[in-house]
Amino acid sequence: MNPPSTQSARAGRARLDARALVALAVPFMLNSAVQAVLNATDTWFVGRLSPTATSAIGAVYWPVLVCLLLFGGVSLSVQTVVAQSFGAGRRASAAGAAWTALWAAALVAPVLMALAFAGGRLFAPFGLPAATLANALAYWRPRMLGAPLGLALWALLGFFNGIGRPTVTLRVTVLVAATNAILNQWLVFGLGLGVAGSAWATNLAQACGVGAALTLFLAPRLRRSFRSHRTAALRPAALASQLALGFPMGLLSAADIVGFALFQLMQVRLGVVDGAATQIVMMLTSFCYMPAVGIAMAGTTLVGQAVGARDRDGARSLGNGIISIVVLYMGLIGVAVAALGPWLLPWFTNPRDPDAAAVVGRGVLLLWIAAGYQLFDGLNIGASACLRGAGDVRLPAVMVLALSWFFFVPLAHVLSFAPGEGWIGALPALGYGAVGGWIAALLYICALGLTLFLRWHSGAWRRARVALA
Repeated sequence: MNPPSTQSARAGRARLDARALVALAVPFMLNSAVQAVLNATDTWFVGRLSPTATSAIGAVYWPVLVCLLLFGGVSLSVQTVVAQSFGAGRRASAAGAAWTALWAAALVAPVLMALAFAGGRLFAPFGLPAATLANALAYWRPRMLGAPLGLALWALLGFFNGIGRPTVTLRVTVLVAATNAILNQWLVFGLGLGVAGSAWATNLAQACGVGAALTLFLAPRLRRSFRSHRTAALRPAALASQLALGFPMGLLSAADIVGFALFQLMQVRLGVVDGAATQIVMMLTSFCYMPAVGIAMAGTTLVGQAVGARDRDGARSLGNGIISIVVLYMGLIGVAVAALGPWLLPWFTNPRDPDAAAVVGRGVLLLWIAAGYQLFDGLNIGASACLRGAGDVRLPAVMVLALSWFFFVPLAHVLSFAPGEGWIGALPALGYGAVGGWIAALLYICALGLTLFLRWHSGAWRRARVALA
């Protein structure tokens, strides 16, 4: 069975079929673009409150995602396991992988809820301004309480992505995004809940998405094809297998994001202007990389299905094509967003706030620095997605962890803080502020992209064990 977006070459090898690839990748891209809109929604609504509120969300956005990744590895494994099972013709196993991840989300719920009430202790060491910390905790608690819903949604959408049905994922994500926008307006301003209202809006929107995805997962057609209604029992062996695959996946992303979480906390510590500008630029650059992530997710599915069908040469050809497309897209869109920065940034500030003009001015400069690393971020996104599809995740996770924690974080600290401002007095302090921090991010992404691409190019992933459920 060839993956749906490929056709067989004369030797039987799967190769890239441009027309079929577009049919698969465009829904993935649209889905990721909608996800970027979903991420921007909270920033836009909270930005109408104050730069302090925007800075506060910036302080906790990445830590929330880190917790999801570290405790949600089983959900992350679903697309790879489903794609490889589907490629091998084991459809019931594919459905079972989704159920296993739903069980895992329920099992880690108590841990995530405990973290929700530990926010004060977790953020205390970072020296955030009092007003910023109060807003950050108001957002952190409800977001972490609703985190199991996010993991459940990842699991179900990973199933549809793995079988090459991203249009289903797109419909569910559009529902979540629209619901989130409506609830943000009602809860943040209508009920006056402020920052906390935005977090609850996200939780309720994700609950709607889980309900819709589960309904589609148990629809008669999928029950006939995948026996999705008969594979719900918890299987400890399957849970252990998916955890062994998924934890390094989560660690790979979390190691990267922990670095960016600390980076963002550094910018928030510098002040409201640097913190708010960094958050807005992070959100705007997500419009660059989220569609690229969509293309790369097509690569995860295609490579996974080819590996499941024991066609590793075809998997290599597919992966190379996907990586090339992602790199080209990222280079072009990064420059475009930076050029539009002066018109885009004011939409995310309150013009009556005295810091608004400074936030916009700083953000314009940061967008051009961010545009500089888009090409290498394309290598990072494309190569990591293809490695994930092949099931090669452990050594790449170690590589990312080393570069993030032992290169990026110290360098960002050195370049961002002036003497006496930082967390670690023993480190040099050059005091370039947010500009210095973003230059550190540029150097880190260049090193990360090259490292992961060389791992893919080496072919070491060919020795990875097939991750059938």
